Amino acid sequence: MVFNCRLFFMNHITSTLHNTLKNLFETHGNIEFIIAYSGGIDSQVLLHALVQLKQKKLISNEITVCHVNHGLSDNAKSWEKIAEQECSKLSVNLVVKCVNVQERAQQSLEALARDARYSALKSLRTEKSIVLTGHHSDDQSETFLLALKRGAGLKGLSAMSEQSTLGQHLLVRPLLSVSRQEIEDYAKTHQLNWVEDESNLDTCFDRNFIRQEIMPLLRDRWPSINNTINRSASHCLSGQSLLDELGAQDLTLCKASDMGLHVDALMTLSPARFNNLIRFFMAQQDYLMPSTEQVNQVRLQLQAEEDKSPQIKVAQHVFRRFKNTLFLTPEFTDISGWHQQVVLFKDTLLADNAVLPLPDNLGDLVFVTNAVETPSLSAKLPRISLPKDGQLVSVRFRHENPKCLPHFRQHSRSVKKVLQELNIAPWQRKRIAFLYYDNILVAAIGHFICQAFVENNPELGMKIDHISPKGVD
Repeated sequence: MVFNCRLFFMNHITSTLHNTLKNLFETHGNIEFIIAYSGGIDSQVLLHALVQLKQKKLISNEITVCHVNHGLSDNAKSWEKIAEQECSKLSVNLVVKCVNVQERAQQSLEALARDARYSALKSLRTEKSIVLTGHHSDDQSETFLLALKRGAGLKGLSAMSEQSTLGQHLLVRPLLSVSRQEIEDYAKTHQLNWVEDESNLDTCFDRNFIRQEIMPLLRDRWPSINNTINRSASHCLSGQSLLDELGAQDLTLCKASDMGLHVDALMTLSPARFNNLIRFFMAQQDYLMPSTEQVNQVRLQLQAEEDKSPQIKVAQHVFRRFKNTLFLTPEFTDISGWHQQVVLFKDTLLADNAVLPLPDNLGDLVFVTNAVETPSLSAKLPRISLPKDGQLVSVRFRHENPKCLPHFRQHSRSVKKVLQELNIAPWQRKRIAFLYYDNILVAAIGHFICQAFVENNPELGMKIDHISPKGVD
């Protein structure tokens, strides 16, 4: 009887994997499977079951195992060796990724390790793959309770989904309907070996406290609590799906640009729909979710006078209003004190294409001193005359609001007024690089050239190209 129960558990897990992977194969074709392998019992069972399916020719997908060494335990190196031994025994390819997890204020070590692990898995392949993890139904219950402890909404209470995206990959959790007990029975039936992470016993970690102290009490009182919690998480996921559909519709109505929303359209929404759209908009960018108070502040600040430019920090980003648009931007560093000299001449000879790296992820400036025109933003601007002998060339972000005569105006105005005329948002005005010869303003790079420094001879002078950093428009 004991043998038949174990056989049932084994068949149940294998059947679950078989059905999940069969659907994946039909949907995505013969795509590579990447197993997130720690060496613990969950990932060991997942690896063993998949290899069995492969050996029985029930799947033909290539299998790669990825072991992430976090370096957080004294046993990390020995776990890496065990991963090598197990993969060698099962004749599967192993890739080891070492990550450096640095503790940060107000962020749990568990969350930081998880983020580092997913980043490592994401970087393993440039082409789309299916990343498989060993999360099971007990993990799902723990995740639900952790979200409940944080006061999470439907999105957090949805816990873990069976399928989600991980960069260019598909992240799949094929064991979510399988319990920890079933996994342990499978491992014992097949006489599998696995590692035990000593940190799993440390109840200072919230998840371990729930696993070791809370869940046993709940199971003693209500034996089917795992199934009940998982059902609630599924209901929350359905509710969140409806909210996402509504968010997508509202985004279509309110979207002004990739990172901007029309204020007038936003303010026609009810508070609940407004909050949902803000969260949906941030989720589209894969940004951290804001608190309820932060979202409420966004709505409140949008009611400020039209001539004001309110800004509200939400998670790690900032919402800023300019005219009738609400923009979502990074939290910029103050670069007003930054300045750098530029060497245009070497031994009295004009240098070719001097490059100046800018601060705070602003990219590079390239000083093009030949007469060849480049298809860049600077092509619309006149050429700049070269400095006189002995003049120092520098780039700064601060100015004293001098009067200037841009190449496109008939009369002089202050720099501040010119930038306003150009319809440049206040926070972007602080990120404009200004070119100086000695202490004389020459140009607001990318925007205007002062008329006294316009070079009309196409064979002389220079252009300044702004090269954005990779991945930034």
